[in-house]
Amino acid sequence: MRIVIALGGNALLRKEQPLTAASQRHNAQQAAQQIAPLTTQHQVLLSHGNGPQVGLLALQALASNQDPTAWPLDVLGSESAGMIGYILEQELRSALPQQEIATLLSPIAVDAEDPAFSQPTKPIGPYYEEAQALALQSSKGWTFTQTPQGHRRTVPSPIPQKILGLHAIKTLVDAGITVICTGGGGIPVIQHPDGRIEGVEAVIDKDLASALLAQQLHADALIMLTDIDAVYADWNTPQARALQSITPEDIDLSKLPAGSMRPKVQAALQFVQQGGRFAAIGALEQLQAILEGQAGTRITKETIS
Repeated sequence: MRIVIALGGNALLRKEQPLTAASQRHNAQQAAQQIAPLTTQHQVLLSHGNGPQVGLLALQALASNQDPTAWPLDVLGSESAGMIGYILEQELRSALPQQEIATLLSPIAVDAEDPAFSQPTKPIGPYYEEAQALALQSSKGWTFTQTPQGHRRTVPSPIPQKILGLHAIKTLVDAGITVICTGGGGIPVIQHPDGRIEGVEAVIDKDLASALLAQQLHADALIMLTDIDAVYADWNTPQARALQSITPEDIDLSKLPAGSMRPKVQAALQFVQQGGRFAAIGALEQLQAILEGQAGTRITKETIS
């Protein structure tokens, strides 16, 4: 099978861990150990999130230069994709010394008129106390959302339209190379009618970008790995229960958490409705069981008999 595996930012950097290279490398090593066995039987592509990392880079940029526009998010997104891709590739090479692996930066075109630019919803970076968030909102013009863990910065998250490096990705995959691409949801750009490419201040949702990648490469499966073992009905209530399998008719997206599980299920539904065999959501450490349908939540277009 051809499988796109999307590693969530929280699967690569747990909420309780410090934002350090050592933490990132430890988790990348764990991911590589789970992914390596699959590459002997399947064509595997990797994508990954970058929410914690790009938020950290934005803070570092502000610390060195008080102009909030000095380092736009498309540049910081490419920086985080290179950083995470390098660590993932290094750990995969250690686990798969005979396998060729390539990491690509992936510009992805978005619509300049996407309403997301006026409605920032994508959370990035660390959690803040209310007073800190209000001060940053006043001094930097940032927008914030309140979560149970604290206030978190939000940025525009436009819908991905076109992967500009798709032909290069396909060429490498067809040659038997394991590819790491669309890191952080890809680098958001606008493609002008004259062919000019312009980066934009946004972060594309990694799961929607991964679904687009899987769809355009005619992958059989899309697997999204996070720090939660399944999609839950009645999440965060005493009645919460894991869903083993769902179809588009089974799920109401409005009842899922907007900043975490909703885009994953939305991406899964998009993939299967466009012809994908199945999508799945679950915990990194259960990857093999998820692929076999023994763990996580499997999403298909029709109910499996």
